[in-house]
Amino acid sequence: MNAPENHLQVQFDPQVPNLKADLTKLEKLVRTICETFEAPDATVHISIVDDAGIIEVHRQFLQKNTTTDVISFDLSDEFEQGRTFQIVVNAEMADRQAAKRGHSPEAELALYITHGLLHNLGFDDLSPEDAQKMHETEDEILQQLGFGIIYHKQETID
Repeated sequence: MNAPENHLQVQFDPQVPNLKADLTKLEKLVRTICETFEAPDATVHISIVDDAGIIEVHRQFLQKNTTTDVISFDLSDEFEQGRTFQIVVNAEMADRQAAKRGHSPEAELALYITHGLLHNLGFDDLSPEDAQKMHETEDEILQQLGFGIIYHKQETID
């Protein structure tokens, strides 16, 4: 018997010039997370924006006039097969944080994408216990895929 067909779709919309990231490597990250956490029929759309772009999304959907690293939405419809996720990540913040913390902007973007995707897949970080579990999962995934330990590395520097 053949395995069921995987219909995972990953779409990037880079809206910044001179993006310091390999989209093929980031796509592999998204595919690995979706397959690991049983979302093989997901459609994942990732917008890579600058500070102004994420402030606009933050203002429009969360009524906050500030920059942030990632905003994610689960746009799934109970009447459709599969899941639909929209993730917006801030490349300018990734550049700043990567320089501050001594790793690549690509690794920082990978952290933001992982964080947003895990939220959409049921992880939460509201309690200290849930946050610890989520951040450990992020680091495990990022290390397995060659980005290194990013979140806990940040904790030791902050």
